[in-house]
Amino acid sequence: MSENPPSPPSASAAAPGAFAPLKRPVFAVLWVATVLGNTGSFMRDVASAWIVTDLSASPAAVATIQAAALLPVFLLAMPAGVLSDILDRRRFLIAIQVGLAAVSAALMVLSLTGLMTVSSLIALTFLGGIGAALMAPTWQSIVPELVPRSDLKSAVALNSLGINISRSIGPALGGVLLAAFGAAVTYGADVASYVFVIAALVWWRRPATPQDELGERFPGAFRAGLRYARSNKEMHVVLLRSAFFFAFASAVWALLPLVARGLLKGDAAYYGLLLGAVGVGAIGGALLMPRLRGRLSPDGLILAASLLTAITTVGLALAPPRWLAVPILLLMGGAWITALTTLNATAQAILPNWVRGRALAVYLTVFNGAMAGGSIAWGLVAQAMGVQVALVVAAGGLAVVGLIMHRVPLPAGEADLTPSMHWPEPALAEPIPNDRGPVLILIEYRVARAEREAFLKALERLSAARRRDGAYAWGISEDSADPEQMLEWFMVESWAEHRRQHRRVSHADADVQAEVLSFHTGAAPPVVRHWIGVDPPR
Repeated sequence: MSENPPSPPSASAAAPGAFAPLKRPVFAVLWVATVLGNTGSFMRDVASAWIVTDLSASPAAVATIQAAALLPVFLLAMPAGVLSDILDRRRFLIAIQVGLAAVSAALMVLSLTGLMTVSSLIALTFLGGIGAALMAPTWQSIVPELVPRSDLKSAVALNSLGINISRSIGPALGGVLLAAFGAAVTYGADVASYVFVIAALVWWRRPATPQDELGERFPGAFRAGLRYARSNKEMHVVLLRSAFFFAFASAVWALLPLVARGLLKGDAAYYGLLLGAVGVGAIGGALLMPRLRGRLSPDGLILAASLLTAITTVGLALAPPRWLAVPILLLMGGAWITALTTLNATAQAILPNWVRGRALAVYLTVFNGAMAGGSIAWGLVAQAMGVQVALVVAAGGLAVVGLIMHRVPLPAGEADLTPSMHWPEPALAEPIPNDRGPVLILIEYRVARAEREAFLKALERLSAARRRDGAYAWGISEDSADPEQMLEWFMVESWAEHRRQHRRVSHADADVQAEVLSFHTGAAPPVVRHWIGVDPPR
């Protein structure tokens, strides 16, 4: 099973009910299968990262393996997020696991026959990355289906813990297998891990999804996800902070095989030990997160993680004794999971359920794009100037960027984004086909001149909600004969999309609407009209 980005642990991870989701048989079985599957993936990744150092001494080739695994997620995360919302998630996951098993089987055969080349390794790693891209948003999306809402935070925290258990076991076990039995056996162990994951998914009897006449199709769902991401300013902050952190922090991940082999003179087992140290550090960091959150704000956590990652990166660049590299990477693992879970948790907190998969896919696109681009860049820097120089430059850049980005605060994520369902159904003279459009919605307000500026400020906030929920154009106009008569208008691509818009309005957006309506001075409520496009006669 290919690794999906860890879900954010929350303060509930330390609460008495932190392990309550494991009492749910379906969640427990899939959680154990995920731990086994991700352990196999980390074993495979260790083998691939080490084999490429046998096939080529070029730092760029080594870094390209990391980029090949991450680039597909950068390219395909958004389509994958759409597919996770419109397909049967269980069947989709089974198909992905079968494909990933085939990739690992091909790696096993090439290693067994001695036909492995840098090109074939990169190509198969890229195919594995495609599977990871398709799976990541889908796997995250099924968690609310497995546990009741009261256990959701604990389930998300357990997912993160499971990922890091795999991260601590898989690399070390992979390094031992690689050193003792070779790459073919290591890849074979990964193939075997898929059997457990596929069996668990087959065993899971997911309830059939009821048919919905307003169910989205791929093109429209894709556009809706992009519109939402483009219109959500809070999300822009999360994406900006993520891009800068991961672009610089990727240097360690890209160059660690060269650090282990070249600077520290270790073997495959030692490289696996180093990766295992990162995983153990991440587990420790995840368990400490509730206490850290009680002392530091999210912005403080990101700054601390950036500075600690920079310090540990310099520590590796100094070629320390091999024993000292292990605690250095323990610290880096704790810093890494602190930044990752803080950014993930913030992204989750600012997203409504209807677009969660697609919006998280945008986040994954930025995350993996920064990691892939950073891996290639630091590989080229290492090739031109040396591994140690590349690590020092990356560490300095991360520290500077961390201090600068600290001045761009993360959103609080405290708004109630559950659907309010307060919009009345539009008045219809006759039924309207869902595919008709575009739809122009007009809302007439009467606003006193003295309240005009405050009204327009409130309306600006409402316009962002209109765009997030489906409007592709929005505006406000005044009556030339009566400036107190204001007209809000926005356009939606189809009648079905406008009906979905009614479902998407959150309680937080409803509060903004109520604030806008408070400025209306007319005797009757604002007049709302819907105008639908008409095809001219041919």
